[in-house]
Order: sequence, then C-alpha cells, then structure tokens
Amino acid sequence: MLILLVFLLIGVAAYFTWRWRSSTVTRQCRWRADRSVAADYYRCLACGGHMRTGTDRAPRVCMARASS
Repeated sequence: MLILLVFLLIGVAAYFTWRWRSSTVTRQCRWRADRSVAADYYRCLACGGHMRTGTDRAPRVCMARASS
C-alpha cells in the first residue's frame, strides 16, 4: 500500500510539473477587452501587451513571456 501511495504522489507531482511548464498563462496577465478599438481587441494591464484574438475570448498567452 505504501508503494502505491509513493507512485501516486510521484504521478501527481509529475502532472502538476507538466501543466506548469506547458501553460503560457501567467497570473500576472490581466486581459481586458478594449471595445473602443475592436470587438476582439484585448489589452493586458500587467505586461502592457495587446492583441486581437479573432474571438470574444481573452488571450491565453502572456505577451511579456512571449517577447522574451
């Protein structure tokens, strides 16, 4: 039973590590829609990034991370 628990803990740690490395979303980005420019135009209050998404959903990419 103890071996199963160890494998489970290793699996959970590996999953969270994979999710952390594969995600481009950061907590610092605060995307806000700027409807005065376009319906799909968003500005980030934290990193200063801006982009058009083509949809009405906020971007999932941090422009500060993408430019560095």
